[in-house]
Amino acid sequence: MLKVGLTGGIGAGKSEVSRLLVEHGAVLIDADRIAREVVAPGTAGLAAVVETFGEGVLAPDGGLDRPRLGSLVFADPEKLAALNAIVHPLVGARSRELEESAAEDSVVVHDVPLLTENGLAPLYDLVVVVDVAPETQLDRLLRLRGMTQEDARARMAAQATREKRLEIADIVIDNDVPLEDLRQRVREVWADLTRRAHAARQRSEHTQE
Repeated sequence: MLKVGLTGGIGAGKSEVSRLLVEHGAVLIDADRIAREVVAPGTAGLAAVVETFGEGVLAPDGGLDRPRLGSLVFADPEKLAALNAIVHPLVGARSRELEESAAEDSVVVHDVPLLTENGLAPLYDLVVVVDVAPETQLDRLLRLRGMTQEDARARMAAQATREKRLEIADIVIDNDVPLEDLRQRVREVWADLTRRAHAARQRSEHTQE
């Protein structure tokens, strides 16, 4: 098994890269999706969030009002840290369960938005960073997600800098390119990952002999 950490700043297009990797055969463990699952209605995670931030973060249907919670935490480092202290251990435990259920020869891609910020690079065999210029991030957040400029800049500022992400990268995927160029780059990266996975399996088999 090859364990890959995939990350990138908000608006970098990491979800598109993960989708393309899945098309090639990767096993995807999506931290964002798991983060939603662990605070779904009726979970201990949601109860802890409400206890910390109050019932104002609940939507009328009893679920989490994500925009409301986001507006509270992303401009306040202490509140963001409090939220992360609740959610990250739950996400980590569920991620390990999913990884352990994958086939031994899999390329397992962990899509982790805050991989850099939380010092998680050592957990993976290698780290892939989806990279775009900050100007591109801002444009996508305004144009595609409908954020205000203030909210978009606050979200970006709450994350690691571009330079910090690139420091931990074993492989960089430039997403300041047309979609077809991105697809070609992902094909190249997938070929590299499968070679590494094969080599790792051979080493493991040799060690067991």
